[in-house]
Amino acid sequence: MNVYDSDRMTDVLAPLGYAPTDQVDDADMVILNTCHIREKASEKVFSELGRLRQLQQRAADQQGRRLTIAVAGCVAQAEGEEITRRAPWVDIVVGPQTYHRLPELVGKVDPASRQRAIDTDFPEEVKFDFLPGEHAPRGPAAFLSVQEGCDKFCAFCVVPYTRGAEFSRPVDTVLAEARRLVATGTREVTLLGQNVNAYHGETNGGNIWGLGRLIRELADIDGLDRIRYTTSHPLDMDDDLIAAHGDVPQLMPYLHLPIQSGSNHILREMNRRHDRDVYLALIDRLRAVRPDIAMSGDFIVGFPGESDRDFADTLSLVNAVGYASAYSFKYSPRPGTPAATTDQQVPEVVKSERLESLRQLLNAQQLAFNKTTEGLVVDVLVERAGGRAGQMAGRSPYMQAINFDGTADQIGKILSCRLSAARQNSMRGEIIDLKGAA
Repeated sequence: MNVYDSDRMTDVLAPLGYAPTDQVDDADMVILNTCHIREKASEKVFSELGRLRQLQQRAADQQGRRLTIAVAGCVAQAEGEEITRRAPWVDIVVGPQTYHRLPELVGKVDPASRQRAIDTDFPEEVKFDFLPGEHAPRGPAAFLSVQEGCDKFCAFCVVPYTRGAEFSRPVDTVLAEARRLVATGTREVTLLGQNVNAYHGETNGGNIWGLGRLIRELADIDGLDRIRYTTSHPLDMDDDLIAAHGDVPQLMPYLHLPIQSGSNHILREMNRRHDRDVYLALIDRLRAVRPDIAMSGDFIVGFPGESDRDFADTLSLVNAVGYASAYSFKYSPRPGTPAATTDQQVPEVVKSERLESLRQLLNAQQLAFNKTTEGLVVDVLVERAGGRAGQMAGRSPYMQAINFDGTADQIGKILSCRLSAARQNSMRGEIIDLKGAA
């Protein structure tokens, strides 16, 4: 989501003459687009702001120019006043729902009077209604935000407080953005939302579409060859969305479906509102309609009150599912969330031990999945140059990173590729020619 938001910030600033640069020393403005979901995120922001302050001073002293510094995103939303207190050299503080106002905020900044611009409202207007078209092509694979916010209020999560209530973009605006992306060379879109499968967008005719219906319509766009979506909640995997995995060839056989814990006790404490049996039944239904689907997940270890038995339940669920990839973290108390105030916090050393055990299992499963795909011929969307000379990189339908010998003119193409060697986090591939020979 932050990658998408950052791209859209460049779009709204383009009319003012701003363009992205890879060289921070040359920048006239630096925007830190932040995430608040993990512990110490705000401290990392302040550490970076300290380095940017030195850069700002050098620009003024040696070049006689003003470097504008902005903080955007969820840390800005949650800690705007603290940012202005601890880092008074910051010129702009803007939340994730108001970055469409960046041109206006830039105009309000007055270094001479130390006038700063702060906007962390939850505005009545919808930011998507004010965002311009893309100022530059997004590339072969692009993100497309369709939903924001969350109404689930999991006990560990700060998202409802920083991103707000669930909101779904109207169908026609999503389709229009997808068509623009395809017209500039995008062949794969990943539909984004804090709880993307809660999508309930309205059509011009007043009908409400779920995510499955939206995916079916997107699949009719000529040139849009691949569709993905993230991140989902098990409670919102409805029948139509599950069926789409079997019905829509453009919908890739990969799904990120977080559960966070395999313990029913911990799931109740997390306020997840489902148990492990509900989750496992969903996996069975998805595999029934798409047998080759690769599953990904999120796990939190050391949630307050987690016992050894609870953690063992998580390991047993991981063994039952068999993940192609997954993300795992130690529980981080987030200010303002119910779990942060309980007196049942798990010792840090226990969290670390459990995380190591879980990651060993998940890594073994990821490598095992990659091994099962050795020898397969799959379509690979070529996205960029690889890490060494003569190498290109792309993604398989199963979201694996694929490296192969190729040339830059292959970027943007979907090529048949034989997966030849599995690694922990990637696959080696060989492009197949039109006659099917390697």
